[in-house]
Amino acid sequence: MQNDIERRLKEDASADLHFTTMVDLYALYCDFPRKEKADELRARPYDRVAALEAAWQEETDDRRFIPFIQLHEFEAYLFVGVARFPEFCDSSRGGVAQLQRVADSMDSPELIDDGQHSAPSKRIIEQIPAYKRLKTSVGPQMAADIGLRAIRLKCPHFDAWISRLEGLGGG
Repeated sequence: MQNDIERRLKEDASADLHFTTMVDLYALYCDFPRKEKADELRARPYDRVAALEAAWQEETDDRRFIPFIQLHEFEAYLFVGVARFPEFCDSSRGGVAQLQRVADSMDSPELIDDGQHSAPSKRIIEQIPAYKRLKTSVGPQMAADIGLRAIRLKCPHFDAWISRLEGLGGG
């Protein structure tokens, strides 16, 4: 991915060109810039992801590159509206209620941890097994149904990224 980013930025030197990412923190590859140092911040997830984004920005060395690493994975955003799962895939009321308890226990869905068995997608699949085979279709549809505004209200890191992108237009 880094080669593609750098190549694209070199192909067009325009100040109006910007390149961003949307990658999951969960299972970020081992040789990511300054990952070991950032992993020392595990107890402070927002600081951890900010350190990784800063390291990536520094490695890319182009102000037009705007790295975004989501805490911890895309499925965290679905916890903004877990009650909508039955609209998109077979799910029990008990499973949805359990996911709602997880969502309610966090200040933000972005803070649902990235453990091997407790990452957002793992929690969803545990309660709603059908999601495993449907995640590439249900996930984006459900996020669209939840809505950008609702996700931004609950997910400050995501909101800051979107705000930064909106600011590129001068508005």
